[in-house]
Amino acid sequence: MRKRVWVTGYRAYELSVFNDNDPKVAVIKYSLKSQLNQLLDEGLEWIITGGQPGVEQWAAEVGLELKPDYPQLRVAIMIPFTDFGNRWQEERQAQLAALRSQVDFSASVSGAPYSQPRQLVNYGQFMSMHTDLALMIYDPEFPGKAQYDYARVQQQAARRDYPLMLTTMDDLQEAANEYGELQNDRSQNE
Repeated sequence: MRKRVWVTGYRAYELSVFNDNDPKVAVIKYSLKSQLNQLLDEGLEWIITGGQPGVEQWAAEVGLELKPDYPQLRVAIMIPFTDFGNRWQEERQAQLAALRSQVDFSASVSGAPYSQPRQLVNYGQFMSMHTDLALMIYDPEFPGKAQYDYARVQQQAARRDYPLMLTTMDDLQEAANEYGELQNDRSQNE
């Protein structure tokens, strides 16, 4: 049984998303919600994600939205080092702080501020070793920063039973079509 999922993927800017009202956010959350619902019906207990603006923060938000329907669900945000996000704009820092205050658990993998790239490698190792599968919104044909997480997941899968639920750009287009149809149906029924 898969009880802990690592959710990661593109950063917001890699998807040209610069505010939370962007229609792409609704589609990505719709896609995440449907995949997480499936996992929750199979016994998932933890959504574990990072704090990056984009797929990671949206996954935490979706997890929080799902909690009323799935009382066993817990949401965790793990950050790589203690001063993660301190160079972001104040609004982004406040968003991360607010989200971290709402989840069931949040901590940093390294107990120190950023000092070396090895902390990011250790973070990826921690995330893959402490989860049972990965859910990524990422397309290898359109590389981004999540390419390192993608490689880590593939390495982990070569060592043990560690499935990857990969949502590519084509999958997102399908989700956008489904979401659009749902929105049209809702507006016609009102």
